[in-house]
Amino acid sequence: MHNLWTPSHPKHLSPVTEHHLVAAELLPSFFPLFMTAAGTIQPAKVLVLGAGVAGLQAIATAKRLGAKVSAYDVRPASADEVKSMGAAFITLDLDALEGSGGYAREMTEDRAARQRELLTPYISASDVVITTAAVPGRAAPLLVTKEMVSTMRPGSVVVDLASETGGNVEGSQPGEIVAMGDVRIWGAKDTASSMPVHASQLYSMNVLALSALLISEDQVTVNLEDEILDGCAIVVNGDVRNQVAREALGAN
Repeated sequence: MHNLWTPSHPKHLSPVTEHHLVAAELLPSFFPLFMTAAGTIQPAKVLVLGAGVAGLQAIATAKRLGAKVSAYDVRPASADEVKSMGAAFITLDLDALEGSGGYAREMTEDRAARQRELLTPYISASDVVITTAAVPGRAAPLLVTKEMVSTMRPGSVVVDLASETGGNVEGSQPGEIVAMGDVRIWGAKDTASSMPVHASQLYSMNVLALSALLISEDQVTVNLEDEILDGCAIVVNGDVRNQVAREALGAN
């Protein structure tokens, strides 16, 4: 039984919304609660990992479809945003990993392993898991292993929005649906191209805003005291300032 709330052409919607409707289409059950003369159908349980822009949109879309939604993020500050969208925020007994610019920072392998261990019961209880976690300049963190996927019920669906940058889910492949036992894993690929008009519009607005910081009275000035410009600078006067670039070059 396909979800009756899924449109036949989701690519006319926003890229983020589209991917969560893909999960609804792949799930062999309804998202919303149904009370009928034949009995009550419980709502689908959706777990969102990563509560940034994409994660909050995932929560909103799943809620509109009638699912019961919970979410987790390594940044405790995101709890209020998650709750404001009508989802339950999962709190694990782990230290916060708040990074710069509202993003999460990279975690140690020991912490990552402990996080996966604590998340497993929540994943087991979910019909749909949507992962959106990213760390700027790094490979996507591994949030869900094959062993964790194997604990999910037959017919469950996993959507990995970070598939192109290494994947939050072990075994996910960009642009493919991978069967792992009785669970299907959908890997996102080139999401911006599914909505080229708005992707170009948003990119051009970023370029324009950055140019406004760089140009004053027809002169280009790199003011490294500006937090945004400092964060964008890779090399200045021969000095490699960006930490990721320094590591790639083997610099101290």
